[in-house]
Amino acid sequence: MMRIRRILYPTDFSDTAKQALMHALFLAEQFEAELHMLHAIILHESDPRDPDQHFPEPSDILNRLFEIADSEMAELVRQNESKTFSLQEARVRGYSAGEVILEYIQEHDIDLVVMGTHGRRGPARLFLGSVAEEVVRHASCPVLTLRQTETPETIEALAKILVPVDFSSYSKDALSFAKELAALYGAGLQVLHTIEEPAYPYFYTPGSSLSPVEQLEALREKAEEALDELLAETPGPEVPAERFVATGRPASEIARFAEDRGSDMVVIATHGLTGLERLLVGSTAEQVVRLAPCPVFTVKSFGKSLI
Repeated sequence: MMRIRRILYPTDFSDTAKQALMHALFLAEQFEAELHMLHAIILHESDPRDPDQHFPEPSDILNRLFEIADSEMAELVRQNESKTFSLQEARVRGYSAGEVILEYIQEHDIDLVVMGTHGRRGPARLFLGSVAEEVVRHASCPVLTLRQTETPETIEALAKILVPVDFSSYSKDALSFAKELAALYGAGLQVLHTIEEPAYPYFYTPGSSLSPVEQLEALREKAEEALDELLAETPGPEVPAERFVATGRPASEIARFAEDRGSDMVVIATHGLTGLERLLVGSTAEQVVRLAPCPVFTVKSFGKSLI
């Protein structure tokens, strides 16, 4: 069973962050966890409430930023004071928001981060080097990232959770997480394996009597059988599950599948068969966080275990 004691919700009070709050509140209630609301005070960034971007003395700026944070945070606390879970609030000064969030995760032994993929400065796409991407890459715990949508779906509308697997031990862990989340949200699973086509012509692989089409069909049948076995042997609650096999580049196929099949969340491991104790730029998980049209729950392959 998944154990989550402390959830971190970083906020810059943008609309994107406010949409992420819905999931942070839901998960905090489900796990009866402490919800930590964190706002990073960054002295060298422009004041979002000052249309002229005019800077007085640094001490005055800092005082004003803390006043804004106090006011916004107090309103969030007031709106959620009737909740049954414990609510903590923090305003921390630092040189960058990503640095503040990552230090807070370590200092407070955070189990899960729930955050928007962009805030006041960000466009509608997660750019390399953004705060969310930095947290996904370096946090020691799972991270649920949400992009802003014009019409946010309610928790009750979350019905399909997509789980990409490559049959590594890391993707099996992600499937366990996904089963737990599906039970919480009352959702079903879409378990997807992508067959990555080789980058060389088939005539370079002698010894096979099968045509390229036959080879691909044989791989598809083998993958479907392996998915059935994986679903049966992976621990977690019994939840409805469908299995799918696609062909192509994993990140693109995952994003395309989520768009075409109406996936409401993606649960993916940060590492796959290639291993490596660091999430490399350009990895499948990192690309999915950028491309997916829905929230992405990244499970840390080398982080703390919550199950």
